[in-house]
Amino acid sequence: MADWRSQATLNTLKKRAELLRQLRSFFFDRDVLEVDTPLLCKHGVTDLHIENLETRDSEDNCRYLQTSPEYAMKRLLAQYGHSIYQLSHVVRDDPTGRHHNPEFMMLEWYRVGFDDEQLLAEIETLLTSVAGAPPLLRLRYQDAFIDYLQCDPLTDSGVQAIHQRLKDDERTHSWMVSEDSVDTILQVAFNFYIEPQLPLSQPVAITHFPSSQAALAQIDSDDPRVARRFEIYWQGVELANGYYELTDAVEQSLRFEKDIALRQSAKLPYRAADELLLAAIKHGLPRCAGVAMGVDRLLMILCNASSIEQVLPFSYQSA
Repeated sequence: MADWRSQATLNTLKKRAELLRQLRSFFFDRDVLEVDTPLLCKHGVTDLHIENLETRDSEDNCRYLQTSPEYAMKRLLAQYGHSIYQLSHVVRDDPTGRHHNPEFMMLEWYRVGFDDEQLLAEIETLLTSVAGAPPLLRLRYQDAFIDYLQCDPLTDSGVQAIHQRLKDDERTHSWMVSEDSVDTILQVAFNFYIEPQLPLSQPVAITHFPSSQAALAQIDSDDPRVARRFEIYWQGVELANGYYELTDAVEQSLRFEKDIALRQSAKLPYRAADELLLAAIKHGLPRCAGVAMGVDRLLMILCNASSIEQVLPFSYQSA
C-alpha cells in the first residue's frame, strides 16, 4: 500500500504555522504590504543556472511556473512605490536534495529607500526575532577567497590559481580541465572550498560578489569589479540572496541579452526577456533593496532537521 502520510510531525507543522505568523507580524509592524502575485506567467527567467517548469493552457499558450515572484513584485514596486513582501510557493526545475525540493516556499521582500546595508541590518533583526539567531557576520566575497583559499578571485592570476586547484582536485578534475567560464570556476570553488568553511554558529552574509555575477543588482560605484549583491549562509545552508536593486532599464535589457546568448551557447531552452519587467523599470523603479529567503530551509534550522522533506507537509516525491 502506498505511504500516504506526511514525513513532517505535527509539532513541525505547528512550528511552520508559527513561523509564518511571526513573519507576517514582523512585516505588518514595519508597514511592509503583503502581496500575492501569479505563479503562472508569460515569461520565465533568462538566468543560465535557473530553469522554469512550464505548462500550456487549453488554447495552447505557454505559461511558466515562476522560480521567484521577483519580476511581478517589481512591477508593483514601479507602480506604487511601497515596500512589499510575499510568502509564496515557487518552482525550480532542479534535482531534489537534502536542501532542495523543486516546489518550495519563498519569502521575498523589497524595501523602498533601503540599500543593501540597510536591508542586511533588517535581515539580522528578522533572523534574531523569529529564529533566535546571533548577530550577522559580514564577509566580502573577495576576502572569503583570500582568507580560506589564499587566492584573489578579482584578479586574473587569482582565478588561474583557483582553476588550477580545481583541475588538481580529483572531485572536479574531469570537468574542470576544459572549463573556461570564470564565473563557473569561481562558483564551483566557492561551493567546494569556501562554503564548507563558513562558520556554522552564526549567519554569514557574503557580500560584494563579482560584477559578472551581479544578476539584478547594481554595480558598486566605488569598485566596479563588484556588485551590491549578497548571500546569507547559516548552519551550512544557503538561506537567502539579495540585491541593492538595479533600476536602469537599459542595463537590465543588456543583462537579459547576455543571459540569452549564454543559454544559446549552452544549448538550453530559449527564454525571452520579460518585456513587462523592462517596461516597469523604464517607467521608474524606486531606489530599493530586495531579498529572497527560503522559508523551508529556515524551518530546517529551527527544527534541527537533516532534510527538507522533514519540514514539508508533502515533498515532491510524496505529493
